[in-house]
Amino acid sequence: MMKLDRIDIKILYELQKNGRVTNVELAELVNLSPSPCLMRVKKLQSEGYIEGYSAQINVNKLGQTLTVFTEITLKNHRQIDFARFLGAIEKVDQVIECHLVSGGYDYLLKFVTAGIDEYQTIMERLTDMDVGIDKYFSFVVLKSPIIKAHMPLTTLFPH
Repeated sequence: MMKLDRIDIKILYELQKNGRVTNVELAELVNLSPSPCLMRVKKLQSEGYIEGYSAQINVNKLGQTLTVFTEITLKNHRQIDFARFLGAIEKVDQVIECHLVSGGYDYLLKFVTAGIDEYQTIMERLTDMDVGIDKYFSFVVLKSPIIKAHMPLTTLFPH
C-alpha cells in the first residue's frame, strides 16, 4: 500500500470536486508540474484510491423524486439475518445508501423513489418477503439545503 502525502491528498480532493479537470489544471491546483502530477494520478488509480469517474446528475431537472431516510430494526441479530437482509436490499435500485449503525435501530437506508406510492410498495414488498424486518420508521425529506458530493479530504487527512 502506497504512503500518501499531502499532495496526493490534494490531488484526490481536487479530482472528487471535478473529475474532468485537465492534468495541466490539476497540476497547477496542487503546485506540481504536469508530468509528475499525471504520474501520481496514474499511481493513485492503480493503487485503488481512485475507483472511477462519473457524472453528477441533476435529478431535479429530470422530474420530481422523493427522498426517504428509513430506520430499520431486524427481528434477529445473527450473521445470517444481516446477510439475508442485505441480500434483499442490494437488489432494490431505489436504495442508494445503506448503513449499519449503532443506537436504537440496525440500518439507516436512503431511498430515492418516484413518489410516496413507489416507496410504500417497496417497503410492503420487503416486509412481505420476510427478510427479517421487525419495524421501520420513515423520514420523508422535505428539502435538502446542503448536499456535498465531496469529502473534506484535506482536513480529514492533513499530511
